[in-house]
Amino acid sequence: MSTLPISDYALLSDRHSVALVSRGGSVDWLCFPRFDSNSVFAAILGEGGGNWSIHPQGPCASSRRYLDGTMVLETTFRTDSGEVTLTDAMEVGETPDPHRLGEGAPHALLRSLTCTSGSMSLDLCFKPRPEYGLIVPVMTSIGSGILASGGSGRLLLSCPEVLHAEAGELNVTLELHEGESLNFALQYSSLADAVPSAHSQSQTQQSLLKTVAAWHEWTADHQSYEGPWRDLVLHSGRVLQALSYQPTGAIVAAATTSLPELEGGERNWDYRYSWVRDASFTLQALWVAACPEEAEAFFAFVTAAAAHSGPSHPLQIMFGVGGEHDLTERVLPQLAGWRDSRPVRVGNGAWNQTQLDVYGEILDAAFRLRDQLGDIPPEIRGFLANLADAAATQWRQTDNGIWEIRGEPQHFLYSKLMCWVALDRAIKMAEQLQAQDRVQRWSAAAEEVRTAILEQGWNPKVGAFTQHFGSDSLDAAALMLPIVGFLPGTDPKILSTIAAVEEQLVDDRGLVLRYRTQTGIDGLPGEEGSFLLCTFWLAETLAMAGRTADAREVFERAARYLSDVGLLAEEIDTETGQQMGNFPQAFSHIGLINAAWAIQQAAQNQLHDEQQTILDNVMQD
Repeated sequence: MSTLPISDYALLSDRHSVALVSRGGSVDWLCFPRFDSNSVFAAILGEGGGNWSIHPQGPCASSRRYLDGTMVLETTFRTDSGEVTLTDAMEVGETPDPHRLGEGAPHALLRSLTCTSGSMSLDLCFKPRPEYGLIVPVMTSIGSGILASGGSGRLLLSCPEVLHAEAGELNVTLELHEGESLNFALQYSSLADAVPSAHSQSQTQQSLLKTVAAWHEWTADHQSYEGPWRDLVLHSGRVLQALSYQPTGAIVAAATTSLPELEGGERNWDYRYSWVRDASFTLQALWVAACPEEAEAFFAFVTAAAAHSGPSHPLQIMFGVGGEHDLTERVLPQLAGWRDSRPVRVGNGAWNQTQLDVYGEILDAAFRLRDQLGDIPPEIRGFLANLADAAATQWRQTDNGIWEIRGEPQHFLYSKLMCWVALDRAIKMAEQLQAQDRVQRWSAAAEEVRTAILEQGWNPKVGAFTQHFGSDSLDAAALMLPIVGFLPGTDPKILSTIAAVEEQLVDDRGLVLRYRTQTGIDGLPGEEGSFLLCTFWLAETLAMAGRTADAREVFERAARYLSDVGLLAEEIDTETGQQMGNFPQAFSHIGLINAAWAIQQAAQNQLHDEQQTILDNVMQD
């Protein structure tokens, strides 16, 4: 079984699919040609999943980083005999428009070795196992390449020289001396496509340089944030861009499936799909961390994917990256799971749940990005207006909520809140949506929702807004009340809710739980770790409450769990402090970006207020 820590991995992306590379130089996760395609390497989920490793013989030390402004990884190996740098990237191809980064991606993984001092012997093991380890491919030598055939696709490994593989596996020792380089390229093609030509050494090197340049161009055109924790915010913006599917504008929740929320547990889900909620949050975070020029592509995607949604038919909450609806969940028995955390799942059973909050997230993102959207196309205008109608009609229903509980549906506070957000933002955008005739109806519904939240969501006995109407249990999602503008951060009920969350949902590490699983609300056995998004929500809410110093402390407490290459999973194990859950997780990087922005805004407002007070005193004197 896989034993490496989840944070041991780094992400590569071509905005079609991703690879995860370990600190030791092993590609243990790769799906071609899409995020949600069958894997060709899945050793992170079990030994039979396949991998491609390049690692020095004998003991070594290693360090790694992303090249500045890119998602190109550089790992440096040091042994007693020398130093070698391994550069890894998913080739993004060429496009004249940086906004369309990855448009010409040829579905290729590039790896380049350079000896910078002394000499070194390295072992290369290439062991693809398509379809999550079900297939041992047939390998044949084709010129300076190895062709691996099996299942619905082919893999061509371009090598520095003619090599031979046996039993579906290539093992070779590489010798490098100072100044020497070796380049490898792994290209994917379907059975319907022609087998690509093997790359020469110079072709692979040129492709790598062009990929670095393309990321630099995207960064230069997109990233201008100058606030606190600038490097963390900009890097998180690149991570979110790496999790977007260029051909359609879809955005995935995470790069992986079935990395558990608790080691040995069964809360293992497939996150390689486009959640309407997560994608909407991502667009809003990119508004801070990058230039969200891709906003219209996402809205066009979700409009087309959700074509039949409306007031009488709840919006589907997630889709395949190509717009697919049926994401039926199944278990893969051939994989043991990360650290024996079974089951390994593909598909996601939440695809047909009712989650009413999605209306608010989409309309909130549209409102935030209204300047980028400009003259909204008619089909998107109609879609957004219909979402507000749906919120007005459906808000009284029970649902499964933001956390996708698999227990009984409830009247979740957060779902009601986001229905209010949907109506509030639609009213503010009515002219842009050409829906002024609906404003009166939306306003009446928004007031009904607001009244219900204030009367039924607030629990005076607990002294907080609680998880669902009639509940005594807390849920960190209540922290969103001031964030979305329902109540000011200084409102007494918000201050009391923050205090209750700090007392009851903060673990010994100072991180925030989503809710207490012991209540049985989610219908699942076992526990989970602390949720990084919720911790960043607490930081954001503290800033809005005027507790800027506390907000900074909470932010930095969560940011300490970033890996050495700046990546975050979904949760932190409350006992070990290890990152847990699918990786990297968009939610966590979204939270980081938004919290940094909120703290900056709060500090600026505080400074302005202080300056105004001084000015007023001077004027009085």
